[in-house]
Amino acid sequence: MGISYSPMQNGAFALLLAVEGDSPVRIPVVIGPAEAQAIAMRLESVTTPRPMTHDLFVSFAQAFGVRLQEVFIYRFEDGIYSSEMTFSDGSRTITLDARTSDAIAVAMRARAPIYTTPEIVEETGIELEEVRNDSASESDDRTRDMIPAQADPETMSLEELSEKLKQLIDDEEYEEAARIKAILTRRKNNADDNHNSATGSKDDNGPEPSSKTE
Repeated sequence: MGISYSPMQNGAFALLLAVEGDSPVRIPVVIGPAEAQAIAMRLESVTTPRPMTHDLFVSFAQAFGVRLQEVFIYRFEDGIYSSEMTFSDGSRTITLDARTSDAIAVAMRARAPIYTTPEIVEETGIELEEVRNDSASESDDRTRDMIPAQADPETMSLEELSEKLKQLIDDEEYEEAARIKAILTRRKNNADDNHNSATGSKDDNGPEPSSKTE
């Protein structure tokens, strides 16, 4: 994954984890100012006179022959990402639970890969549009005027949620965008489940084939 970051209005920061390849999908991870500084300094190749906490951690591990193999973001629940770090000294491998922001900061210094699940990408990933033409922007502006700024997302239609998501991404409000994306995904999945249930009740020849893909 690639990493970029963007300041948010409430003083926190949003890390944008880029899915490997040419995908425009980004996973926003909200972190505090201290963690954002540690990651930003690494992104910008800034060397401090004295080692920062994450630098010290990596130096300590390497001094004892311990290597960070990977970081795995394995769960997203209630707006919080859960991560684990896998270490190895060549003969023994252990996995430790960690805050996602710390895990990413250490992984960047140890040059370790960062992984997540397709389900998390599907639930929280937001698609950034690099180029938008003027006519599309004008259309979006007109649509935004139709949606109340403080409307409850749970009462919005799928179309309104999609427009709200686009608006939040354009405004770089990635924390709220992740929340809206999770609601949108859940509503779509519920709609699909209801449709499959209704279809199955009309068919006496057996259950419908599974729509799950590997």
